[in-house]
Amino acid sequence: MAQEKMVVTVRVLPHPDLCPDGVVFEAKQGSTLLNGMLKNGIEVEHACEKVCACATCHVYIREGAQSLAIANEAEEDELDHAWGLEAESRLSCQVRVAMSNLVVELPRHTRNLAKEH
Repeated sequence: MAQEKMVVTVRVLPHPDLCPDGVVFEAKQGSTLLNGMLKNGIEVEHACEKVCACATCHVYIREGAQSLAIANEAEEDELDHAWGLEAESRLSCQVRVAMSNLVVELPRHTRNLAKEH
């Protein structure tokens, strides 16, 4: 019998353009954070079509990062190009939902477009 994948809660903090009120959704273990956000109406940029070849889907993992696999060398290399790089920075196309609930913050700027207000 196949083991059913666990479902975790992902909370995306408010972002003035992409989700002004924030969004909470459920994601299956093993799914990518980017796909979950897109499926739930958060139009995160992903210029390379989810293949870890740009830094446009950059996010900050504010809670739950301890359950995630560490970034591989390709992700680390692309993160070097992200605006506002922090210790909690990840590429959402590479983050696979694991066993802990996540709190995610979207950066104000992306590699392709700087939004100033």
